[in-house]
Amino acid sequence: MSTAEMMGRIAEASPRFKARMAGVFYLLNILTGALALFVSGRSGFAAILIATSCYVVVTLLFYDIFKPVDRSLSLIAALFSLVGCAVGALSLFHLAPSHIPNSLVFFGCYCLLIGYLIFRSTFLPRILGALMAIGGLGWLTFLSPPLADYLCPYNLAPGILGEGSLTLWLLVTGVNVERWKEQASAAGHFSLF
Repeated sequence: MSTAEMMGRIAEASPRFKARMAGVFYLLNILTGALALFVSGRSGFAAILIATSCYVVVTLLFYDIFKPVDRSLSLIAALFSLVGCAVGALSLFHLAPSHIPNSLVFFGCYCLLIGYLIFRSTFLPRILGALMAIGGLGWLTFLSPPLADYLCPYNLAPGILGEGSLTLWLLVTGVNVERWKEQASAAGHFSLF
């Protein structure tokens, strides 16, 4: 199957399927990211690359899922995430710009925007949006490495709670398809790219 055919099938997939796939890839990101903390060498390197790849997939699926809420903000959120993924990958090769303290800063912005989009959506519980936004604030403490070190591990807990809750919800429930379709119809959006 070609990439174009695969992207066409994804575009035609139901919103619930896309949400559940986002949950699967989010879980894979979390598990491989956690694994990377405990292994070193090539295994750790591979785990980080897999985690990053999974997050790119989550980002693209979220972009499509949240376009009906606000297309521009969904795109901006995706860009923050993709830049965070790129900076994280570049840091593996010691090529990340030195003035960027940590790629988690980009994910903080991403989580804030996704939290806002969830809160404004009609197809996911607002509490998940609030948890994601609070998680984003935790990741933003990495703007200041001394502050992040001082607050650690308390600044990590909101992100783990927010992203973990969203992942679990997506895996178990997905999105409310009827409400997603209503919001998408009102916004005039139905395709992936």
